[in-house]
Amino acid sequence: MSPRPRATSDAQIFAATHRAVSRLGPVRLTLAAVAREAGVSPATLVQRFGSKRGLLLAFASQGSDEIDTIASIRAAHASPLAALRAVGDCMTGMAPSPEVLANHLAFLQIDLVDPDFHRLALQYARATRADLKKLLDEAVKARELAPCDTTRLAFAVAGMMNGSLLQWAIDREGDVRERMQADLDTLLKPRMVKPRAKRRRRPR
Repeated sequence: MSPRPRATSDAQIFAATHRAVSRLGPVRLTLAAVAREAGVSPATLVQRFGSKRGLLLAFASQGSDEIDTIASIRAAHASPLAALRAVGDCMTGMAPSPEVLANHLAFLQIDLVDPDFHRLALQYARATRADLKKLLDEAVKARELAPCDTTRLAFAVAGMMNGSLLQWAIDREGDVRERMQADLDTLLKPRMVKPRAKRRRRPR
């Protein structure tokens, strides 16, 4: 006999974990809080993930799903640069408020000091930069950007996106999406190819 399907999938539990982390941060997070968010018992989480640490590691390993999101964003846009801007918009979802961003930054603290979490964070960062480089390569090929070192530019774009969220949370001026797009303009506009003006034909 095949095993009975789980009433609550891992994906649903990870979505509940994301909501709980956004609200509480990883330090104040408890299995009971995630269980309430997911509509399951804490015992179910222990049976499936072993502990709070096991749950958070499994949750952190889902960073590859965000890479898939970048691919889906690209598929939805004809222009590589438009897709890049949409990736920036997607990232602002981490910061609906400075408080929520602070809770995500608390997770980053764990990424930086715990080897198991750091390994996953590094994999995610490298994969993200690779996808950003791909978008930039396509933008150069489409003549939206002038030829440039897209490897270094991908590093700069990734750093700018993360820094843009942090700086917005500090000064709290304007809308976070507008800040992200303005910062992208500052970085990319000097490298953008200006469209050629059409020549007017002289009447014979």
